[in-house]
Amino acid sequence: MNPNTFPTKGNLIIARNSLALAKQGYELMDKKRNILIRELMNLIEEASEIQSQIDETYTRAYALLQKANIEVGISNVQALAMSVPVDDTVEIKVRSIMGTEIPLVRHEDRPIEPAYGFAGTFASLDAARAQFTKVKELTVRLSMVENSAYRLANSIKKTQKRANALKNITIPVYEELSKTIAAALEEKDREEFTRLKVIKRTAESRNSI
Repeated sequence: MNPNTFPTKGNLIIARNSLALAKQGYELMDKKRNILIRELMNLIEEASEIQSQIDETYTRAYALLQKANIEVGISNVQALAMSVPVDDTVEIKVRSIMGTEIPLVRHEDRPIEPAYGFAGTFASLDAARAQFTKVKELTVRLSMVENSAYRLANSIKKTQKRANALKNITIPVYEELSKTIAAALEEKDREEFTRLKVIKRTAESRNSI
């Protein structure tokens, strides 16, 4: 038998303190969950908006690319595409939201000069390059938002699980334990009071003889 369940005043204090701590923990978990849910909803809305922009930009980019393929030639466009330098300006860090680390992607927004000469090319190629550059920037943003949303969703799930455990298991256990110990102590006090009254009456009877 757990000694903390014995009906003593010390155990009653421990049980009530544990109950108060559990309730405080539940309130904190509930607040954390609500904050994370609000952040997640904002990220979902942002991701939807970025995805819409990507779809529109891709449509324009491929239309311009098709035009460039016709004007410059597919093989020439492929050769020019191979001359585009690798973008190494993407930097990934992390930030914390209520203890949940989410990625913070920084991309240096600098103008990228064409890696090809203007001779033998058309404006459609420059326009297509600009649109695909925009797609790249949007994709970087979308990857950060979607990854953040995924991590927040996992954190919400864990927080909800802990909150449920506190609400449905821990708090009821300490409420029942506090109630049981308090009732046992009250019964013990009543028995002690009755015993003292009997002793007092017995003593008075003896003194009156």
